Amino acid sequence: MKSWPDRVPPWRLWMVPAGIVLGLVLGTLVTILIEFVGHFGGSSLSHPSAVTSVAGDIGFEAAFVAAAIMMASVAAVRPHAADFGFRRITWRSGIAAGLTAMAGYYLVTAIYAEVFSLRGKDKLPSELIAHHSTPALVVATVYVCAVAPMAEETFFRGFVFGGLRRLHAELFGVQLGPWIAALVTALLFGLAHTGSASPQYLVPLGILGFVLCLVRWKTDSLYPGMAMHSANNALALGVNQLHWSGGEVLGLMILSWAVIAAVVGPLAARTPRPA
Repeated sequence: MKSWPDRVPPWRLWMVPAGIVLGLVLGTLVTILIEFVGHFGGSSLSHPSAVTSVAGDIGFEAAFVAAAIMMASVAAVRPHAADFGFRRITWRSGIAAGLTAMAGYYLVTAIYAEVFSLRGKDKLPSELIAHHSTPALVVATVYVCAVAPMAEETFFRGFVFGGLRRLHAELFGVQLGPWIAALVTALLFGLAHTGSASPQYLVPLGILGFVLCLVRWKTDSLYPGMAMHSANNALALGVNQLHWSGGEVLGLMILSWAVIAAVVGPLAARTPRPA
């Protein structure tokens, strides 16, 4: 199999923590603004409506993507989408990486759940659809299955993991930089869900974040990780919260992938990775 060079984005290590802080500041401001706009539309500031809550979450995610783009603009006069991992790869490589990663992730989390008697459900989807209104359900579904995977993969696997791969560490001649970068990114990914997921789910989320970093590293593309992230969220939402049938959940996955492809597909470099 023909290999590509191990691409590292142009932004520096210090830009990663700077981007996280900037994202937090922008995200907080955007969330407050959305809540005030919702208040004028009838939503309570202390208990925002479901639609306002989802809109706030979307704005918060978008703020981090904006922060990453701003940091990338500091590092390069014209940052390219490929620097974040928006590169086309062959269908065979993408599917193989995604299925292998999902199998490994679900095996490890199943063992973890059995050992620690993990029970319950992720809080986020249930909170977002608490009112069971059609608009809230539609917006929450689009957010959970399409927007969140796109935004979080761009920021965590594209920006954070990309920048942290500049770390140089060797042990017995083995380059540990990407592995350390994946571990740190996974920890940050888990911590980022502290307010939206039950504490018992933070470890599985960290494992998911680590696996997604490996997929990003080995495929040199964000797309397989986005598809895997979207499928995982669709399963959690469709099975655990909405109690949909297998066919309905599969349909949700396909529609979510279609939305992702339509929004970020055009960002890909034109040359596919050779396999």
